[in-house]
Amino acid sequence: MGYSRKLRCVLLLIVLMVACTKGEDPYRFYTWNVTYGDIYPLGVKQQGILINGQFPGPLIESVTNDNLIISVFNSLDEPFLISWNGVQQRRNSWQDGVSGTNCPIPPGKNFTYVLQVKDQIGSYFYFPSLAFHKAAGGYGGFQIASRSVIPVPFPPPDGDFTILAGDWYNRNHTDLRAILDGGSDLPFPDGLIINGHGSNSNTFQVDQGKTFRFRISNVGLTTSINFRIQGHKMLLVEVEGTHSLQNTYDSLDIHLGQTYSVLVTADQPPQDYYIVVSTRFTSQVLNATSILHYSNSAGGVPGPPPEGPTQIDWSMNQARSLRENLTASGPRPNPQGSYRYGMINVTRTIRLQNSAPVINGKQRYAVNSVSFVPADTPLKLADHFNIQGVFSLGSITDNPTGGSGGYLQTSVMAADFRAYVEVVFENPEDTLQSWHIDGHVFFIVGVDGGQWSDASRQNYNLRDTIARSTVQVYPKSWTAVYMPLDNVGMWNVRSENWVRQYLGQQFYLRVYSPANSWRDEYPIPSNALRCGKAIGH
Repeated sequence: MGYSRKLRCVLLLIVLMVACTKGEDPYRFYTWNVTYGDIYPLGVKQQGILINGQFPGPLIESVTNDNLIISVFNSLDEPFLISWNGVQQRRNSWQDGVSGTNCPIPPGKNFTYVLQVKDQIGSYFYFPSLAFHKAAGGYGGFQIASRSVIPVPFPPPDGDFTILAGDWYNRNHTDLRAILDGGSDLPFPDGLIINGHGSNSNTFQVDQGKTFRFRISNVGLTTSINFRIQGHKMLLVEVEGTHSLQNTYDSLDIHLGQTYSVLVTADQPPQDYYIVVSTRFTSQVLNATSILHYSNSAGGVPGPPPEGPTQIDWSMNQARSLRENLTASGPRPNPQGSYRYGMINVTRTIRLQNSAPVINGKQRYAVNSVSFVPADTPLKLADHFNIQGVFSLGSITDNPTGGSGGYLQTSVMAADFRAYVEVVFENPEDTLQSWHIDGHVFFIVGVDGGQWSDASRQNYNLRDTIARSTVQVYPKSWTAVYMPLDNVGMWNVRSENWVRQYLGQQFYLRVYSPANSWRDEYPIPSNALRCGKAIGH
């Protein structure tokens, strides 16, 4: 890059920072080069996606309200985007990094994300959102620490580890994508990986008597996992930005797209212990292990890795046990329990039912019978510039249609800013579902088997349930959430099963305010890329 071009980039960043953020909040700058590279996650050479030569990519460490300036250079041979799982992008869906909000970064070009981790704490991850790139890597951890003036409901740990685990395929992402484009489903994964490697390739060193924080994300494509550490208890302290009631667990089910934060005390005899992840709800169980190594270890790992749970009921009961720590401060000084989510009047009920229709002879997945088709113009740009023919509001209904078929549509649901909605995820299929909503958190008020009905509300937890952005729905079951629509923008509602997401199990929620004010939403960034019908606007 020449000097004049560098200077223009610097000036652009300054303009963007002044325009989009408050000057008193700190800045963190990142420059990422996205390339292909040889990786061997399961011992087989394949083409991976690296960030600055790393897989997984660099860890983002930030503090509440920090401004992050992330310049991404796309050195791949196809368009690329990065999204930020669980980062709310307050008033700023322009930075969400999905096909409905951003034009892809063309090969050989760069784009600078300017985002603020406003009023958030917790553990998250970023990932490539287009073209099944996630199957090639390109993901990394994302931490938001509390400000120093905000009390945290546990002592500072003696160390902090990020674990990015999930299923993996030995085939390149282009081969997997071709299978899906051809109308077929993917075969069973080839294995599980932990931080980019198969079994026993990672060692996490601890000191006896000290306590360590583990932030565990399921970054896989198709399967839930169970996480456990041989001979050690895990104290749950945080769930996707919410300080949790500090329950103790022997193991945790972590579904696609979810993140948990636990404290582990090295209180066992000084030796090595297995860290284990295994698939859940699969006929064949895959396992991967790492090593918890005591710095004064006197011996190797004792015995075989511990077995994981097998029952669905066990998992559902664990999900119900997750509670919010009502007295702990979140990103602000006031207690989390001061937001009385169960006492707010619900203004709308949205029932979302997943299905697996075959459309035009090809396997697809759908929400309320609509299988999403991405447009060549980001929906956010089309909405901003009032470009016709890209999408239509109301192209997906608030309730299941009742039919067994499906149809293709660029589906967008209209919603009002400051509405308070009840969303019921209904799963009539035999496979577990995992759902994520960008730009928001929701309160999981109910989880149960069978068919949801109005009477199901009698058993809702309206006092202390967990708030998060990704939730599972068990086979032939339902999950209900309450969600404040407090973030204007165009927001992706999607399956975290990446096969189902790629083949249509997603849509966009347009949260609209007529005020047209910076108080509600930031203006379009001056560096926003143009593509499709937005070229020339």
